[in-house]
Amino acid sequence: MSVPHEYKGLQTQAIHGGEGPDPRTGASAPNLVMSTTFVIDPDISFSANELAEDAPYVYTRWGNPTIDQLERKLAGLEKAEAAAVFASGMAAIMGLFLHCLKAGDHLIMTDVAYAGAAELTNDVLPEMGVEVTKVDCSDVANVAAAIRPNTKLVYAETPANPILRLTDVAALAELTRSKGVKLVVDSTFATPIGLRPLELGADYVVHSLTKYLGGHGDAIGGALLGRREDIAGVRTLGIHLGGVLSPFNAWLIMRGMATLPIRMRAHEEGALAVAQYLEEHPKVTRVVYPGLPSHPQYELACRQMTNFSGMIQFQTRDGAADARALADRLRVIHYAVSLGHHRSLVVYLPTDNLLRSSFRMTADQEAAYRAYAGDGLFRLSIGLEDAEDLIADLEQALA
Repeated sequence: MSVPHEYKGLQTQAIHGGEGPDPRTGASAPNLVMSTTFVIDPDISFSANELAEDAPYVYTRWGNPTIDQLERKLAGLEKAEAAAVFASGMAAIMGLFLHCLKAGDHLIMTDVAYAGAAELTNDVLPEMGVEVTKVDCSDVANVAAAIRPNTKLVYAETPANPILRLTDVAALAELTRSKGVKLVVDSTFATPIGLRPLELGADYVVHSLTKYLGGHGDAIGGALLGRREDIAGVRTLGIHLGGVLSPFNAWLIMRGMATLPIRMRAHEEGALAVAQYLEEHPKVTRVVYPGLPSHPQYELACRQMTNFSGMIQFQTRDGAADARALADRLRVIHYAVSLGHHRSLVVYLPTDNLLRSSFRMTADQEAAYRAYAGDGLFRLSIGLEDAEDLIADLEQALA
């Protein structure tokens, strides 16, 4: 849906965007509308294909006031014409793929991505007749060399999960525009506070709302943003597929988003302190964080990102043994998957396991991945705890 960009600051947008006092009750906080169905006029169409943007509410799978408020808030933060939310980030990604790709089309996919997205492009899309080429999108020349006459979509992720490799979105968008190819960027790690890919020329941006945008580890959701006409088609497809977001999850995510700019500043501050500590730790062999001068793409990070986020990856001499030690000894940081929560989370990702289960790479791509990740890496999501408590927790756990 169309969103007026009426606020100068992202913090104001995060709080007030997409919502307002209830016109009947005057309630200041956003309403949670859990009704599955709505009283309608007998002339209303029963087809989701015929729903106009300003159509009245009929059935929550088709549209819901709470979900609409979340979409408006998201669109305002990303400076997008429209947003569509889904039951998960994977539902958003699959909806995009089904909307943009058909049998005989070609997808260029980043060779390092969220494991679920990688696995989807390994098997499901090829079984549907979609050709997939995996490339390192951090080098635009790799993407240029992979483009074919039937290429329809380039899928990038920056920072890339889990190695934190960056992609120059503006340079990649310039290439895809010149070739008539759509560009989607997964910006989950960066959030709209750190990076807004649409402003740099991307056609779509995708988010896992489960992570930083929700921010509290209590609601799963996904979002896709872009031009109004593009999002309308994906929205209708999502209605047919049934991967719609629960209004309760939408309400929780919207509540979390009100503090997103403040939280991202705190995540960044804590992450920088912990990353600097880890760089000096005798057991740690490598630390990768976009806000450290040691990051191999630090110049790009400074030029492209306005917040370095709270994600760190680090490696030790014996990752498997240290993973067991962290799981047993940590008291503040939780040894768990996921990221972007108010609680700090860490998990060890063995390279051989990822290469076997998720990433299908050429020999050169595998060598490049190992150069970044070694035999395995710790993905550390810094929460909102005091940095000194996180450092003390790591110090005793790695002793």
